[in-house]
Amino acid sequence: MSVLVLNGPNLGRLGTREPSIYGHTTYADLLELCEKTGRECGVEVEVRQTDHEGEMVGWLHEAADRGCRVVLNAAAWTHYSVAVRDAASQLEQPWLEVHLSNVHRREEFRHRSLLSDVATGVVAGLGVRGYVLALRWLAEA
Repeated sequence: MSVLVLNGPNLGRLGTREPSIYGHTTYADLLELCEKTGRECGVEVEVRQTDHEGEMVGWLHEAADRGCRVVLNAAAWTHYSVAVRDAASQLEQPWLEVHLSNVHRREEFRHRSLLSDVATGVVAGLGVRGYVLALRWLAEA
């Protein structure tokens, strides 16, 4: 089984961007954590990050074409990108929307997700542990 872990804008700055909200774990640490979890679950995991919306759309198309399961942290695109939503809605395998912070305890504009109604499930507010839970769930689904 193959799982793509796709991360949107600003997630490459983990550890330095607003650590009071997003924690002190770096993106390199997150990459290592996801790969380690994949090995423990017997799942091939590939982690990617982009600040470019079109690249994310292309990765979601790739996941749909390959039949991959997906962990998606679309970051800011969660709240306004119809393009990312439309690409994610083409995924036929189970996929999870993940957020490091509890978006419902933050600014009003973050309370609305364009992805949640097409996602298999949503994990929010558990920091990087949310990725571990998402990967473990996808490995068993």
